[in-house]
Amino acid sequence: MYFQQFYDHDLAQGSYLIGCQASGQAVVVDPRRDVRVYLEAAAAEGLRIVAVTDTHIHADYVSGARELAAAAGAELYLSDEGGPDWRYAFDHRGLTHGSVIRVGNVTLEALHTPGHTPEHLALLVTDGARSALPSHLLSGDFVFVGDVGRPDLLDAVAGGAGTRFEGARRLFASLRDRFLTLPDHVQVWPGHGAGSACGKALGAVASSTVGFERLTAWWAPYLAAGDEAGFTTALLEGQPDAPTYFGRMKRVNRDGPPVLGDRGPLRRLSSGELRGRVNRDLVLVDTRTVAEQRSGSVAGALAVPGGASFATYAAWVIDPDVETREIVLLATGAEHARALSERLTRVGIDGARGYLTSVEGLEVAPLPLLRPEGGDALAGADVLDVRTASEHAAKHLPGARQIAAGNVLARLQELPRGRRLVVHCQGGGRAAAVASALRNRGFANVVELDGSLDVWLERAGHAPGGAAPSGGAMAGGAEGVSAT
Repeated sequence: MYFQQFYDHDLAQGSYLIGCQASGQAVVVDPRRDVRVYLEAAAAEGLRIVAVTDTHIHADYVSGARELAAAAGAELYLSDEGGPDWRYAFDHRGLTHGSVIRVGNVTLEALHTPGHTPEHLALLVTDGARSALPSHLLSGDFVFVGDVGRPDLLDAVAGGAGTRFEGARRLFASLRDRFLTLPDHVQVWPGHGAGSACGKALGAVASSTVGFERLTAWWAPYLAAGDEAGFTTALLEGQPDAPTYFGRMKRVNRDGPPVLGDRGPLRRLSSGELRGRVNRDLVLVDTRTVAEQRSGSVAGALAVPGGASFATYAAWVIDPDVETREIVLLATGAEHARALSERLTRVGIDGARGYLTSVEGLEVAPLPLLRPEGGDALAGADVLDVRTASEHAAKHLPGARQIAAGNVLARLQELPRGRRLVVHCQGGGRAAAVASALRNRGFANVVELDGSLDVWLERAGHAPGGAAPSGGAMAGGAEGVSAT
């Protein structure tokens, strides 16, 4: 059996290629949307992708299952569990509990494991050429290394009401009746790792085993004691902020992502072709570092640093449901622009059509910053903390309102347009993206903090490790935020 994980560090997401060398056939599980990587990997191993599947309707990225099935001429297998509201709305071969996908001597048995979502399947892999015993569990968002999938996303982003409690109950049952009945030797390969918002305590290592999770996972004592109520309380507290775009991902993946095919290269544009058009008939995404953007930025451009979190940040500030304008990327060259465009498609942003290699020739100006030295720079300002609720609870500036970066655009009505708005995070990247999106949408007096949050806390008379008291500077009053 051939087994390979593909890991996207931006989305902390894992997908898998599993093949039978004897038959030359392979299956891909939970693919991302830029599917060339799977086709090339399979070809390099002498394998042909004949089956593609997803463990569930994903919330954090656009599935590439439909794209890959079309590109490879493969069968598309998807869950038919969970009831009519959770059925995929496009053609596929349905999987239910006990269904089997065969690729030569390798079988993938579908285990219905609801809780994170109602239709969720885990896939139990057996290499029949070697043993009748299963060897791997592709657990999707059911079981992570050290954690389990959160059951509250349907409430948080998909319009549910109170579904988290039923989800927690079903997750407890799935752990008891599915996961813990498997042999201890079975390797567990999840759909996400540390950094994903699909759970609260995901491990940073790639895989685990059933036996190790049975011994060490935070949830194991609750299962051993049959304590469903305690499990539910512990599971639901402290879950990270769910970005607004997760709801869009759910809809797209259920209804069927458009098949992109080969879109060809992006057009290289000159500064003259963009002059006077930024934030009018096109969107300029500035992918330079925060420092470069601060030294000189084009008015109306979106600041989305092109580092490890590029796709995530872009999904916070670009909503393709309402953004119909052409997207132009500020990139170092054609290959860089292509790679950035592919990363955007992973979160359903398909509108990139061109790129620019420099802002030379465009009107640029330094971005407004507040520096920590001298005077009370924050006096009279409204402070917006775009870190997570748990980060804010641990330490924050006096009077700061917390709205996680991924939720700001959905809550613009809470922010003042007539006063100075100071946006900050921990290191500057999240604040840069949000501040640019606010300026892009007509907030005229938006500034960012220069220097680390810890420096500003020291200026405010608070030790960096401790929480500062909340105030009420932001319009709408203070908002006490806790880790729960």
